[in-house]
Order: sequence, then structure tokens, then C-alpha cells
Amino acid sequence: MVMDARTGEVLHSRNADTRLHPASLTKMMTLYIVFEAVKHGELDLDQKIRISKKAAAEPPSKLGLRAGQRIALRYLIRAAAVKSANDAATALGEAVSGSEAAFARRMNRTAKALGMSRTTFKNAHGLTESGHLSTARDMTTLGRHLFYDYPEYYNLFSRRSTDAGIKAVYNTNRRFLAAYRGADGIKTGYTRAAGFNLVSSAQRGEERIIATMFGGSSTAARNKRVAELLDMGFKRAPTRAAVRKPRPPAYVGNAGTKVAEGATGKTIRLVTAVSKSMRPLPRPTLAIAANLEVEPPSESAAASLKTTIQDALQEAIVVADGSTAVVTPEPRPEVTKAETIEASQIAEILPPAVRPDEKEAIKETLLLAAVTPEVHEIDDTPVIVTKISNTSEKFWGVNVGNYASRYAAERALLKTALRELATLDGTDRKAVKTSKGFEANFTGMSREAAELACRRLAARNTECSVISPS
Repeated sequence: MVMDARTGEVLHSRNADTRLHPASLTKMMTLYIVFEAVKHGELDLDQKIRISKKAAAEPPSKLGLRAGQRIALRYLIRAAAVKSANDAATALGEAVSGSEAAFARRMNRTAKALGMSRTTFKNAHGLTESGHLSTARDMTTLGRHLFYDYPEYYNLFSRRSTDAGIKAVYNTNRRFLAAYRGADGIKTGYTRAAGFNLVSSAQRGEERIIATMFGGSSTAARNKRVAELLDMGFKRAPTRAAVRKPRPPAYVGNAGTKVAEGATGKTIRLVTAVSKSMRPLPRPTLAIAANLEVEPPSESAAASLKTTIQDALQEAIVVADGSTAVVTPEPRPEVTKAETIEASQIAEILPPAVRPDEKEAIKETLLLAAVTPEVHEIDDTPVIVTKISNTSEKFWGVNVGNYASRYAAERALLKTALRELATLDGTDRKAVKTSKGFEANFTGMSREAAELACRRLAARNTECSVISPS
């Protein structure tokens, strides 16, 4: 299958809908879902993932993880994308969904949402399993979505080597990346059942082509054929074309519940503490009503307050020991308008045993409704409560050096933060332990902020390098 990535137009296909073993092309979907999980706050790139016995026991290619070991999510992503490590892929699936079986179900839901109609996943790594099948068309579609839906991670697939936490790993596609001009990804795959598979993308000028091949007889034969397919694509694709990005699927979490764009429910974002009480406002007094030029109740209505006020006083007054004090008001021949207004001040002469908050409650009871209360319509629109992800677009950071001890790294972080408050204020300072010592990192930044910080620090002769999200 050959596709113009800009428009999604198919430039060439042959047996593109034949269901075959995808091998490690499967990890494209594994990584797509992990990127989705990070974006929506299910996981964090620096989160430590505990390796299960199942993940540690996966056959090669593997990173060499041990059961019970903990490793940052970002290193598992690098190992799966660059080295195609099966133990890392299984660990990623378990981190997202709790088990590989549950993760496979999420993979299939996501594949369906992407339009991969002839793909069925059974595991996170792509090792041969009955029913674990895909097509060249579906994998080309997935490769295009990876490029457009998560461009901040796409650079992973072009790295010839990378640090995977416990060791450096080398790209399984490095020969093709070095040999073909403009190639920058995406993923290789091999098993005996599948043969040599490759989804590759290359850009020349404004043109970007994606080519997919299943079933090569060797690495060399596969690379040669994919190079021919890409050449065909660049020859057939127009020089200029309007980019029509594919539409990302609706977010489907582990529960399988879609949250589509334009949903009818309202979304309440829990950002901070409640700043406004939802308690209804007290009803206005007659004095307020007079100021608002609202007509007070008639004399007959005012007279009906007499019994109500007496009953309220008798029930509401509570003495210090918790018993009820019965109050018998003196008989009054009649209730005038002035006396009705005066009822709003009765709570101020209650016995000292009544607490201030009880006085206010009694006062509201006595005032009753002097004007017609405002009627509020009840909004019965379904409400969806979500949690704001703390990741948003701030995946980037800066490194200001490697140090022999945590103390030295933290000291450097503090000195640098004080020196460069303009760009580093509000970032997270982290002394990250590596095999070479401790990295002094500032994280939680946008790409622009990270690049600006490094430029400013470099101007002060301070070591600085930008940390990408992956």
C-alpha cells in the first residue's frame, strides 16, 4: 500500500486488504494508545511502572526487564518504539489497562474507531497468536494517524538509538533510515509466520509518503521493495496538495465509554475549590421590598402572620442544655403593617442561649415571603464530571547538567531557578537518577518555553539542553 500522507489518497495497492500476521507492527497501536492515555491523564511519562512476571518472561526482542523492577514509562515507550522490545510492550499494555487481555480489547475498540475494519489484536507485542491479524491498508491508516494525531512523539521512530533507562537501544529500522533519503519512521516487524514487515514514512519537500509491506523474505529484500514503493509514491503524488489531517477518534478509555466531541452533556472541570456557595439567597424582607418598590402584603395577609410567628418562636428557641423553652407572647389585638415589618427584627432579641447562626435561621423563617420568590428553572442536562489532566501540552523540559550526587543536582537546580526566574518559575525541579549519575531537570514546560529557557541560559554560559516529551 502506498498513500499520500497529506490527503490520505491511495497511490498504489496490491492485496492491501489481505489479513496477515502484523508481527511488531502491532506496537504502533500499543504506542498510539499509550500516547492517548498520557494525553488524557491516565498515565504520566515519569510514572514508575512495575514489571510483571508475564512481561519479564516475554521472548526476544526484549529490553531485559526483571519481574518486580520499576522503570519510568518514558523508557518503556522508547524501548517499544526503537528496539521493538516485547517485554516493554507488554508492560505498557498492563500499565494502561491492568492486564494484556483488557488492553487487547481496548486496542480493538481503538482500531475500529480509526477505521481499521479488518484488524484484530490479541496482544500488545505482535508475537504470533491465532486470530491476531491485520492488513496493509489498516496499518497504513494507523501510521498516518500516529503522525498527525501525536506529532510530539513521532520523532521516536526516527531515532537510530536512544537511552531506555537500563541501557542504550538501537533502532531495528536504522539501515533503512540511513539508506533512504527523507525516511523518518515508522516501524518494522518480523516473525516466522509474518515474514519481514515494514511501515515506512518519508518526506521530501512538501510531499510525505507512507508505504507498507507485509511478508518480505529478508531485511534487505523488504527494504529494497519499500524504497521502490516510496519512489513510486513521490513520482505519483502532486507537488502541492492541501493537507487533510485525519480526524482523531473519540476518546475511549478502559471502560469503553466514548466521550465524543459535541456531546450534549455539560462538562464540569474540577480545577480548584468551590468559590461560590450554591445555597439559595434568603428571601427579601419587607424593608428591602419597600426599597425595591415592591408592594407589601395586604393587611389580611399580614394578620395571618401572627400565629405563624408565635409557633415559630415556640419551636425555635433552644436553651443552653438543649431543651425547648416555651414562649407565650402577650396577646395582641391586631397586627399592623408596621408590626409585620418589625417581625424581621425579633431574632435580635432572642435569649442569649440561641447561637448567632440559629438567629439567622429563625430570622429567615419569620420573614416568610414578602414578595413572590424568583423561580429558577431546573437544568436537567446530563452532567459529565471530568478531571483535568495535568499533562496538557507541557510535556517538555530542560536539562542543566549531570552531577555525581543528588545534592549537587538539586543545588544546581536551585541556583539555575533563581538565575532564570522569567522562564523557569512554576516548573518542576527534578534530580533524576541515571546510570551516569543525577540529571538536573526542569519539567512541565511547553516546547516554546523550554527552547526560550535554554537560549537565555546559554547566553549566561550555563549548560542547557531541551528534553522532548518522549
